[in-house]
Amino acid sequence: MSKFFHDLPHGLYEWVEQSGGGSITRLERHLARREAWVVDITAPNGNVTEGFLRLDRNPVKGSATSLYKEAMICQALDGTDIPAPKLYAWSDDHCAALLARDPGRSDIDKLEDTARQRAIMHDFIKIIARLHRLNTDTLGLNKVLGAKPQTAAELALGDLDLQLRNFKRFLHNYTDPLMTYAVQWLRRYVPQQVPQMALVQGDTGPVNFMFQQNKVSVVVDWEWGHWGDPMEDLGNICVREFWNPCGGLDGLFKLYEQESGLPYQRFSAQYYRIQQNVRGMVGIHAVCSKPPQQEPLAWYLCYRYVTDRATCEGIADAMGIRIERPEMPTTTAPVDLLVSTAAHSLRHDVLPRIDDAFAHSRAQDAARLMECLDRRLRFSATLNTTERAEISELLGHRFADLTQAQQALVTAIEARTLDDEKLVQYLTRKAYRDEWLYAPVVELYPDRQWSPLD
Repeated sequence: MSKFFHDLPHGLYEWVEQSGGGSITRLERHLARREAWVVDITAPNGNVTEGFLRLDRNPVKGSATSLYKEAMICQALDGTDIPAPKLYAWSDDHCAALLARDPGRSDIDKLEDTARQRAIMHDFIKIIARLHRLNTDTLGLNKVLGAKPQTAAELALGDLDLQLRNFKRFLHNYTDPLMTYAVQWLRRYVPQQVPQMALVQGDTGPVNFMFQQNKVSVVVDWEWGHWGDPMEDLGNICVREFWNPCGGLDGLFKLYEQESGLPYQRFSAQYYRIQQNVRGMVGIHAVCSKPPQQEPLAWYLCYRYVTDRATCEGIADAMGIRIERPEMPTTTAPVDLLVSTAAHSLRHDVLPRIDDAFAHSRAQDAARLMECLDRRLRFSATLNTTERAEISELLGHRFADLTQAQQALVTAIEARTLDDEKLVQYLTRKAYRDEWLYAPVVELYPDRQWSPLD
């Protein structure tokens, strides 16, 4: 019987011990959006294997992201000059990977030494340049990653289309003007100049690598890995640096060009930072609409509303459209007594008495959700009136119902009957308002902005 508190699936604990050749002597839930565990396995001779256990309790066949794919990519990169986690073992039965745990740290955004941040990012960009130079025919990943794309559109849209297919049931009954327009925009503006096809990490950049001193020790999180346009990873770096600011991007992509021998294409980087946002937007909206109980909804809501706003800003930047922040409501309904009391109790009575880091994090999330509920009760009516009025003006037809107005807007977007500039400006105003409404969860990642591109 396990001496550690956990809810691992039946048999997984024993599999970890068998795979590691010893007994588990440390088991802690890792604080992350995707489930992972820090685990030490001590062999009979006293040697300790420091592992990192990843598992997917509900794997989706054919998904654009896959823990199995991540594990196989790590295995394929073993022996190359790309520092990926060593795969100790894979379990088909549990959809679990036991990986080597790197002793470094990932929080480059927390470093106060900007010169050190820059040195680490220089080292990282050189690794990405080497990754893109790997011979894709010798990696042995064709069965894992599938057929190699043959056209620019397949390179740009393959993973997005797969994501849309996987969430087809959800999207069938889901109306979101921004998602509709953003997917359409990506199809309209596919980059036609592709330097070459490469293995791309697909979600690369700050915090998805570990570092020691001024060097990257391991690049992690390969579940989005696929055959793609190398510029996609540069767009991914933009997104990761947006969420985890670490000194900006000045000069990094010029360095990439020198190290890889591949031309840096600015519009492609702009395109792929939007592409990654939209690709992730689909799943994030799905979780927010019907969240599994074990998922941290507060974090997903933060990702949703910050990503929506960033996507609008990215499209406006790529198209040269001027945008402005709208005014927010100044009048409020009375604070809901039940909601405010519950949030206060969590903040002041419960949280200070919780020592377990994971439980403390979830209690904080609960308090944030209560505070969001309070804001929805106070401001939603005013904001909904504004949305209805702006859609009515955009479409030239007065709507009495917001849901009807949003559906009509989606129909107009699909028919491409609207002026891009006015539509992008409206979608951006709406995104700013949504982000403001959900301020308690947005504070998980406050004041995030795109860094200027080379």
